[in-house]
Formats: sequence, C-alpha cells, structure tokens
Amino acid sequence: MQDIDVSELRDKLERGDRFVFIDVREPYEYEEFNLGAHLIPLGSLPDNLVNLQPYRDEEIILHCKSGGRSGHAKLMMESAGFTRVRNLTGGVLEWLRIYGR
Repeated sequence: MQDIDVSELRDKLERGDRFVFIDVREPYEYEEFNLGAHLIPLGSLPDNLVNLQPYRDEEIILHCKSGGRSGHAKLMMESAGFTRVRNLTGGVLEWLRIYGR
C-alpha cells in the first residue's frame, strides 16, 4: 500500500478516521514527543505480530523519527501477511518541521 505523508495523516487524525496507528520508536523518544500512536518499538514488533493479527486487513499506519525504522516495520508486516500497511514518510521530524509541537 502507498505510504502516507504528514498532511494526509493530520487530516485523518482530525477527521477521526479509523486506522491502527503504531509508533516503532523507543520509549524515550515517545516520551519526548509523540503523535498519539500505540508504542511498539521496532525490536519488539516481531513478538507483537500475533497480537496484531486481528488487524491484518485494516489500515495500519507506522511511524518513527524519520521513516527508516517504520519502513522496515512495514516490510516486516507485509511479509507476515498484513495487507494495508503504510509508512509515514519523513516521520516525526517531518511532522515537527511542518506543524511544530
């Protein structure tokens, strides 16, 4: 599935669209600033895939600091059979650059 940019994500959040929102950063990064996503650090994602199976055909949006880790997480989830996974391009850095805190 096509990745998502920060403006589309912001619109989805403001409309209250239904999707699974996952932050794959580390807890200390999440504590510093977060977008309200569920925190599942990339290193623990493989162990959590079984818990996410009920959402395998729902839209899932992943993000990290810049898009690299969440891009890796997207590939991992797609390989596990998840069908509608999207990566936030530019990650939190892009969000902060455009919208600030």
